[in-house]
Amino acid sequence: ENDPAVYAALQKADTVGMFQVESRAQMSCLPRLRPARFYDIVVQVAIIRPGPIVGKMVHPYLKRRQGLEPPEYFHPSLEPVLSRTLGVPLFQEQLLRMAMIAAGFTGGEAEDLRRAMGFKRSQQRMEEIETKLRRGMQSKGITAEMQDKIVQSITSFALYGFPESHAASFALIAYASAYLKCHYLAAFTAAMLNNQPMGFYQPATLVKDAQLHGLRCKPIDITRSDWNCTLETISPGFAVRLGMRYVKGVRKEIGIEIMRQRGIRSFSSIDDLKQRIPEIQKSELTALAEVGAFNFISAKQGFHRRDALWQVERAARRPGPLLETQEPTSNDSERSQAIPEASADANATLSKPCVTLDSPLLPMTAEERLVADFRGTGMTVGPHPMTYRRAEMRAHGVRAAIELAKLPDGMHVRIAGAVIVRQRPGTAKGFVFLSMEDETGIANVIITPQLFEKDHTVVIHHPFLLVEGTLQNQDNVVSVKAENIQPLTITRAATTSHDFH
Repeated sequence: ENDPAVYAALQKADTVGMFQVESRAQMSCLPRLRPARFYDIVVQVAIIRPGPIVGKMVHPYLKRRQGLEPPEYFHPSLEPVLSRTLGVPLFQEQLLRMAMIAAGFTGGEAEDLRRAMGFKRSQQRMEEIETKLRRGMQSKGITAEMQDKIVQSITSFALYGFPESHAASFALIAYASAYLKCHYLAAFTAAMLNNQPMGFYQPATLVKDAQLHGLRCKPIDITRSDWNCTLETISPGFAVRLGMRYVKGVRKEIGIEIMRQRGIRSFSSIDDLKQRIPEIQKSELTALAEVGAFNFISAKQGFHRRDALWQVERAARRPGPLLETQEPTSNDSERSQAIPEASADANATLSKPCVTLDSPLLPMTAEERLVADFRGTGMTVGPHPMTYRRAEMRAHGVRAAIELAKLPDGMHVRIAGAVIVRQRPGTAKGFVFLSMEDETGIANVIITPQLFEKDHTVVIHHPFLLVEGTLQNQDNVVSVKAENIQPLTITRAATTSHDFH
């Protein structure tokens, strides 16, 4: 629980994919809290919750954590209860002990308080308990001003606050996921991709984040991919091979059968695959071809996606067993047939390589491949869409996400990228927060309620945005407070985002 790489990642908020600490709010808090031991992660997990936020506990704790102000306690009698959290109540157990010490609650009354703060969070019961709290604190000689602070800290937990034991359990999983990401990135990434949907980010972002950390991600390949994402040995280390599970429209039973047949004998062609797996539908063959899964099934140099699509049309419209055994003639070129060599034995015919006629189609362009990747799998292991426009962006003064941390606070900047997260928390007083991704990383954007009202259609419905605003770079937390937002045309690819969850 004291691995330096884990705490370095947490302190830099390099936490995409890490359990409980990957949200924008957590990322903005981590560089300020700077976890250095396990209990700091327990606090980190608990502090970004509606209860502590509404109870105005977050900023006091961070200031005390950074040494900007000393710990303060509501009353000297509460110091033993609050010393571990620098005088700021963050856990349900602390609130119960505070009620017992400051207001003289009995064990039964504390249990009533715990239930009121529990699953159903009864506001009516909390109001009844507040009366008891004030009466008890009055008898203990606690001033009205201090009563207000104690009551606010306790009643805010009715919104949502963690028991310390719960936070510790979550923190252990957070630490474990951080350790795996830091030391076993390939296995961590494959496991995350194989267990979607989960977490805060879409698979496309998990892949791009892993690639930025040096992981090689390989495309779906019918000759190598399993149903799930797998590891492949490279020098040095491992790469992640995407699994057929990510090809939209391909059934799991078909993916499993492809794996089984491939284990018996390699596929010699798309025709061979179709003959050996007659249950596969044309739509599934087309889906595999469009994402490049057939690119390595042919021995032909430079075999590409449109070659595969051309042959899928042939394989999906078989003329029948009599003509299947005929050699191609000059008149066959319009059909681009891939015809098995003649054989008296039908079984022998199916096992022989196919004669494949070239397609007249040009390879897909980079943009067409990008569109096909996102349409077919929801991601790309190729360059990020912003890569193709970086020179143009730079010419217009648009900064890459990786540059922002080196720029001074208050600087006017322009940024652009794919919107991967949109948030409007109930505790944020109408502010909207965006996470925008480019080929270098993620930039955070803050939108005021007034600007969101003015440009909400652009913010909500456009996948790529150009944002101008003021850079906020404080305590290693970097964001752009938007002043102007414009839609940006980068690609026709259907990129995805995690919105308002």
